[in-house]
Amino acid sequence: QVQLVESGGGLVQAGGSLRISCAASGRTFSTYTVAWFRQAPGNERECVAGIMWSGGRTFYADSVKGRFSISRDNAKNTVYLQINSLKPDDTAVYYCAANFMGGWGTVPIPANFASWGQGTQVTVSS
Repeated sequence: QVQLVESGGGLVQAGGSLRISCAASGRTFSTYTVAWFRQAPGNERECVAGIMWSGGRTFYADSVKGRFSISRDNAKNTVYLQINSLKPDDTAVYYCAANFMGGWGTVPIPANFASWGQGTQVTVSS
């Protein structure tokens, strides 16, 4: 499995934008399915976006559709999450997760992923 490091979190005002990154070790990152999860205090960890290793299938939670965009640059071993029109409810720790040639059912769940980053805090002020 790969090691993942998130970066790019911070404090932003509502309505603003942020791009967070997930950098992976290893030379076979293109064969990993990657997802972004978030967890706010007192809440369960939820998947907000995912991208299959083949690149052909993506997932977005209903709460972020039209505002979040996941992309990957396999040459840089990096997956990005572009977050636009931020809301206070988006405040959470955002985690990157990956699994070798993995997939998901209807919704990506934590059990689908073997590798996790340490998380990056995103805080949205109203």
